[in-house]
Amino acid sequence: MSETVHNRIALLRAERNVTRRQLAEALGVHYQTVGYLERGEYSPSLYLALRIAGYFEVPVEVVFSTSPFPRIGERSA
Repeated sequence: MSETVHNRIALLRAERNVTRRQLAEALGVHYQTVGYLERGEYSPSLYLALRIAGYFEVPVEVVFSTSPFPRIGERSA
């Protein structure tokens, strides 16, 4: 079983015109940490995941998932 945590951080940042540095500063983490998260190279702690969701004002499951998110424009079966 894979322990990959999929996320929509890059999508949310793009929608809101937020840079990695801006998000990192708001969260109190290094900007490279945001890049690692976006690429799936690092899984956030529950605390950090909740803070990211809070920053974007969405439920945590909108940002993170244990299964891949459908691609934009892809229909669900």
